[in-house]
Amino acid sequence: MTATLYGASLGPGDPGLITRKTWDLLHADADWTYPVRKKQGESYALNIVLAAGLTPPENSTPLIFPMTHDREILARYWLQAAQEVVRKLQAGRDVVFLVEGDASTYSTFQHLAKTVIALDSTAQIETVAGVSSFNAAAARAKMPLADTDDTVAIIPAGYGIEMIENMLHDFDTLVLLKVKPLLDDILTLLERKNLLTKACFIEKAGSSEERIVHDVLSLKGQKVNYLSLLMIHNSHRIRGEMIRGCRKK
Repeated sequence: MTATLYGASLGPGDPGLITRKTWDLLHADADWTYPVRKKQGESYALNIVLAAGLTPPENSTPLIFPMTHDREILARYWLQAAQEVVRKLQAGRDVVFLVEGDASTYSTFQHLAKTVIALDSTAQIETVAGVSSFNAAAARAKMPLADTDDTVAIIPAGYGIEMIENMLHDFDTLVLLKVKPLLDDILTLLERKNLLTKACFIEKAGSSEERIVHDVLSLKGQKVNYLSLLMIHNSHRIRGEMIRGCRKK
């Protein structure tokens, strides 16, 4: 039988959000792989599985994906990771790649899968859908992503302040992922646009280290985790008895 590489979505942190399909894969006879930023480093994806009470099999393999924008360095590590996966697949072993959040949404898995296919065009790839960070964050913050005919945009904050300001005009809800590098600039923009009360900050949604901040201006000058996002409602309309924006618990 042909072996398969699975992108196993785990949700953003709460082990209770692991889907039944991924749960079954974790109990199957497959090799686990998971991303780390450096050799011997921790894996957030693996920690979700550990929090679910599972023990990694002996054939588990960390794959290094460093935090850098250097394309040459990244290409070298992508190749090494893909070569390891291809070796396992060609030996007839299914491979489960652990993914925090959803494997099809801004995920390391998609880059890995493309590189695997480039090395072996016959490789079988399957993406297992999961709960994305922004879906979990919206639920945890009691802040709907969309209501009735609302429009929603989800982008990495790295697109820049000009793009963010333009999209605030065009969408009812704007979700900004990976806000750490531009957080202070984003807060300044929201203050200028009078949208501070319409925003919520969520870090490591659903995990034991989750942090939800309604008073987002209090974050100015603070260091935040890479796994964080901002949800912003830019409409001042009132629907029923709920004012659009972040509702405190």
